[in-house]
Amino acid sequence: MFWMKHLKNKYLIATILFIGYMLFIDSNNFIRQYNMLHELAKVEKEREYYLREIQENKSTTEELLNDIEMLERYAREKFLMKREDEDIFLIVRPKNENQP
Repeated sequence: MFWMKHLKNKYLIATILFIGYMLFIDSNNFIRQYNMLHELAKVEKEREYYLREIQENKSTTEELLNDIEMLERYAREKFLMKREDEDIFLIVRPKNENQP
């Protein structure tokens, strides 16, 4: 009886329909907002990672520009450069460590 009396109230029905529309149907519904918050957190983590990488690259660049020995070491390790009287031996390991 109590519910039947309130269900006839047009303002209550309009409020319930409006809340339902805003929660599930609207283009900015709560489900979408939740997903967008997760996406934002992911993008912020990526941003922090790239900012750290940029800082590391800046410090490496600074070291390479100021230290000739460091530049030579970097070229040898990254680009497999060598001196005239040296030989380079590369050891290529298979992807699966269990195989010989």
